[in-house]
Amino acid sequence: MADTCTHLDTITTVVASARGCEDCLAIDSPWVHLRLCRTCGHVGCCDDSPNRHATAHYHATGHPIIEGYDPPEGWGWCFVDELEVDLPDQTPQRGPIPRYV
Repeated sequence: MADTCTHLDTITTVVASARGCEDCLAIDSPWVHLRLCRTCGHVGCCDDSPNRHATAHYHATGHPIIEGYDPPEGWGWCFVDELEVDLPDQTPQRGPIPRYV
């Protein structure tokens, strides 16, 4: 594990892919909190959610950094380096997000 994140150059300005976990919405499943991929904008659910879609998205794509997105929380996480990272900005939400849990 690194002392500093080595993936900060992958952080981009993104548009959220959905108003909730896009994978949970597709299967009508609940989530606890949302995470936003700062490479592509995929909205997935956190690891406390039944399906852990944000982590699954990382494993499927290798996109390393997510943003706490429910509501925008101001922090980021690098899956690869296992570190919290400072984000250059927070991604605005696309309207109200439905609550499930």
